[in-house]
Amino acid sequence: MSGRTRARACPERTCVGCRERAAKAELLRIVAIEGECVPDPRGTLPGRGAYVHPVPVCLDQAVRRRAFTRALRVPGALDVMALRRYVERAKVAEQAAR
Repeated sequence: MSGRTRARACPERTCVGCRERAAKAELLRIVAIEGECVPDPRGTLPGRGAYVHPVPVCLDQAVRRRAFTRALRVPGALDVMALRRYVERAKVAEQAAR
């Protein structure tokens, strides 16, 4: 045996809101497009990405700490309304599934 496990390593990212590491699949990728934070659930949009848990608490922390502008390396403030709507819809859909 070579000492390697057969299970594939799961990539981890850090949530810019709570600063906790989590599996990439558990986090929502965010990109900046024309001064706006845009959710990228499939992870295919071009550009630098930041990751956040798709819950309002982490989103609020990231906005309060100005983490998106720092992580995405953009000057000035970013509009997070589209991102906030996406997170709220995801929360409602999750509650409806229960």
